[in-house]
Amino acid sequence: MALLNHTAGSFPVDSEAANHTATSLPARKPPVRSTHADPLLTAEEVADRLHVSTDWVWDHSSRKKPYLPVIRMGDGALRYRNSAIEAFIDERERLSSLSRRIG
Repeated sequence: MALLNHTAGSFPVDSEAANHTATSLPARKPPVRSTHADPLLTAEEVADRLHVSTDWVWDHSSRKKPYLPVIRMGDGALRYRNSAIEAFIDERERLSSLSRRIG
């Protein structure tokens, strides 16, 4: 592998790599998905899981804290990953136990 000359403070450059263009970059790999299914839930299903109203779910999907992790679909529909809702519950539980210890 031939290297181009370089000056102090610069890095050696592989002459073969220097001749490649941006179009020869490798294709981007798709995101890695786990092997188990992680279903998308509707606002109604999330409301049932959290024992709250669908209005509460809609409010906490955008403008009220605590924010729910939401996926906005192209048609305006809201969807929620089951695992993200479970993580939300875990985080709320952790924060609740911390506030009991401090307060």
